[in-house]
Amino acid sequence: MRAIEIKSKTDKKGHLKIDYQLDKSDSNVRVLILVDDNSDKDEEKIWMDSITSNPAFDFLNDHSEDIYSIKDGEPFND
Repeated sequence: MRAIEIKSKTDKKGHLKIDYQLDKSDSNVRVLILVDDNSDKDEEKIWMDSITSNPAFDFLNDHSEDIYSIKDGEPFND
């Protein structure tokens, strides 16, 4: 099996357009698309942005949920 890298762009609607001649006609093909992995910081930012805007966590804005303070608990020294 060999990998074929094709540089392409998406249109304004986000559809991928591929103009690449294969030596096969009327055949089933498998297309593998690898998306560049930016960094762990970008993934963490995406996750944090999605969780902060998710209405499932709105209850955390309720002041009655603030049951702990800085004075609670004991310091953890490792």
